[in-house]
Formats: sequence, C-alpha cells, structure tokens
Amino acid sequence: MTMSDPIADMLTRIRNAGKAKFNSVDIPGATLKTELAEVLKNEGFIKNYKFIKDDKQGILRIYLKYGKDDSHVILSLERISKPSRRVYVGSKDIKSVYNGLGIAVLSTSKGIMTDKRARKENVGGEIICNIW
Repeated sequence: MTMSDPIADMLTRIRNAGKAKFNSVDIPGATLKTELAEVLKNEGFIKNYKFIKDDKQGILRIYLKYGKDDSHVILSLERISKPSRRVYVGSKDIKSVYNGLGIAVLSTSKGIMTDKRARKENVGGEIICNIW
C-alpha cells in the first residue's frame, strides 16, 4: 500500500508514541524524515535518532524525550503544507509559532531548517509543520 503523505505519518507516529509514553518509535526511513529528525534533535524536542539500514528503505528510530512530570516534551505537532495544498512563504512572511515558544520547520533551497534560521539566512520555502 502506498502512502500519500509520509511526513504526516511520521508526525502522527511521534504524537501517538508520546501519548503512549513509549521510549522510541520506528518510522520507515527517508532522507527528508532524517533531516526533520535532526532539526527536532537540535531544538530539543527528541533525545536522539538513529537510521537503521535494512534490505528495503531503512528504519528511522526516534528516541522520545519526556519532562519531569513524565509529560511528553512535544505538546503539539501540526502539519501545515500537505500534498493537496502546499504552503509557501517568503523570508519576510515567516511568522513565529506561539510567540517564539514553538518552531516552524521549513523546506528551503538550503535544506530543512527552523523558522528562526530561515529568517536569519533570509530564505523562504515550504512550511512543513509547526511544533510546540
């Protein structure tokens, strides 16, 4: 069975694993998903990730992060740009998420990056998701 939106599937798996208090979640691998996991790690939303090679496309294992009261660090994951409706913004039009408490992840010509870095490097692109 083919998947129409693998990024939304990844975000849903992370969201569900966090609600179920799992230590890690396995996701079918892809380059874009690995870059998105790198952004999540750098911003402190996940502990770590590991790409496991197999005979197919590989597996991306994401190790989830929890707070002091055993609550998931990620309060919400929201997919913005979808295969049916792409959302593009210029560098001047990038809005902050929750007044800077969250991040927007963008796919730009310089790679996957946060909204803050995109504003700093003065590049726009496709808004993949918002995380807070």
